[in-house]
Amino acid sequence: MSDHVKLDEEQHKTADVHYRLLVDSITDYAIIMLDPAGYIQSWNAGARHILGYSQEQILTQSVLSLFSEEILNNHFPPSLLCHVAQHGQYEVDTWLHRQDGSEFWANVLITALFEPNGKLIGYSQIIKDLSERRRIDERFRRVVESAPNAMVMVNHHGSIEMVNTQAERLFDYSRAEMLGQKIEILVPDRFCHGHPAKRDMFLHAPQSRPMGAGRDLFGRRKDGSEFPIEIGLNPIETDEGMMVLSSIVDISERKRLEERFRRVVESAPNAMVMVNSRGKIEMVNTQAELLFQYARVELLGQLIEILVPERFRHEHPNKRHQFFGDLQSRPMGAGRDLFGRRKDGSEFPIEIGLNPIETEEGMMVLSSIVDISDRKQKELRIQEALTEKDVLLGEIHHRVKNNLQVVHSLLSLQSSLINDEAVRNMLMDSQNRIQSMALIHQTLYQSNNFARVDFSDFLEALIPTLVNSYSISGKNITLTVDVDEVYLPINSAIPCGLLINELITNALKHAFTDRSEGRISVSLSTKDNKEIQLIISDDGNGIADHLNLDEVETLGLRLVNLLSQQLNGVLHIQRQHPTQFVLRFPLTEH
Repeated sequence: MSDHVKLDEEQHKTADVHYRLLVDSITDYAIIMLDPAGYIQSWNAGARHILGYSQEQILTQSVLSLFSEEILNNHFPPSLLCHVAQHGQYEVDTWLHRQDGSEFWANVLITALFEPNGKLIGYSQIIKDLSERRRIDERFRRVVESAPNAMVMVNHHGSIEMVNTQAERLFDYSRAEMLGQKIEILVPDRFCHGHPAKRDMFLHAPQSRPMGAGRDLFGRRKDGSEFPIEIGLNPIETDEGMMVLSSIVDISERKRLEERFRRVVESAPNAMVMVNSRGKIEMVNTQAELLFQYARVELLGQLIEILVPERFRHEHPNKRHQFFGDLQSRPMGAGRDLFGRRKDGSEFPIEIGLNPIETEEGMMVLSSIVDISDRKQKELRIQEALTEKDVLLGEIHHRVKNNLQVVHSLLSLQSSLINDEAVRNMLMDSQNRIQSMALIHQTLYQSNNFARVDFSDFLEALIPTLVNSYSISGKNITLTVDVDEVYLPINSAIPCGLLINELITNALKHAFTDRSEGRISVSLSTKDNKEIQLIISDDGNGIADHLNLDEVETLGLRLVNLLSQQLNGVLHIQRQHPTQFVLRFPLTEH
């Protein structure tokens, strides 16, 4: 029996040694053993590391010597050890002082130790240095405090643990009035009954997300007034358990702007339809309801293709994606006929202006839609009238050309009956002038544009006719024509054509009287699309120096001067080497 007792004592001693070695090896915690009177009996390596006292310095000292009088009065109950013995333990976060006088934040847990028969045998005190955690907490608090939004942290019981200054300003409560209160103090009364259940749902599956997506949320100020808010929820794992940090933004101003935007859209004279990036209708105005004959509730949430004729629906989503890939305000389908579709399936022509709009929900497109049925009907009537006008003008030009041809033929017949060569030459000049005017009307009749004459086509027809009209057989006369693509209005084409007729006729009749060969050049060009330059030159006999061109009596040169004035042009004449007439006149549209 005595051997068994000895073995049991040795085992207890061994276990006690192992326990002391284990306790002494712990450096993260100060583990201090006290006797029933509160005097220190043991002091582990953690206590030496955290508090700075050696075991010799601290043993037999009262545990109360570790705390200043201020700390004892403010953080501990009176008769601390009696309180611990009565309640089993006491825990507090408080300031402690090290042996060197420095201060640190610590967690202190004092536990009463009893024998199985209930006799108090002492106390254990465990101290945890919370300096690093406090620095982290303080950094976190500074971040929360400096946040531009209202920040409210709530524990898993729904009680407010932390707020920042922005939250005080937003809800008109002081910090002291909010801390420890249920979060429902900031929720309007009409939503309070369902809020705890929603809070529990979030804590069951916590994740960072916006609160109440798709719903209007409201906060409640101290005076009971409500205001629209947005809330971001962020779960935070702490030593006290899971908490939720809420970022709260007052969106009253945004709501006012949105309402103003809605009023502008609603009051627009055109149909307005706003579509999100998925092609779903987010907003319409009354004009859109009237235009497409749908009620607003029938359109909201529907794909925009509901308003597109079935024959175009298959390609519309692709065009929609293309627009979202290159966002800019512009008309839709430039150069193409667009059509809308009413509720009854009927189609009608439309014009659409597309405008990208940046919103909180992402990029959207606001479409302004105009029914252009009346315009299309008016355009059709105008087109029909223009077609009739073109037919009429064509007939007029044709008849004028024919009548001029009759006059030309009569003059030709008359000249064949006259023996006087001078009179016959005068009649031939008149024939050529009439022929020149007839060619212009013929060119107009054969073109698609009755307002302007293609002058290069006109000259290609006029010059050979003039050459054939005069007997230059036996002479080698070369005609060079260099004409730009020039279109002249008819009120410029006729005088210009007559002027060219006169100058080429004069050259053919008078420039090569005693020569067997020569050259006539005709050049017509534009200058900066504002001015026409006509140059007619020949290398013939030239114009005599004694001839005063301003007082000349011949009809041809008098016509040249008159026609130049009619064109508002400036005529320059070079008498010889070569003989050259240069006319510049403005290019007009009418």
